[in-house]
Amino acid sequence: MTRTLARTATLLTLLGLLAACETVEGFGEDVEAAGQAIDEEAEEAQN
Repeated sequence: MTRTLARTATLLTLLGLLAACETVEGFGEDVEAAGQAIDEEAEEAQN
């Protein structure tokens, strides 16, 4: 039961991300922006 719920939640999350991005290119841009934000936060934490 727990496994099925986790799989369903993961699937719905992925579908939501794809629907929000509308294209693979848009998804790539979103991932890149998230990576840049993480990188900036890491640099701030070091200072």
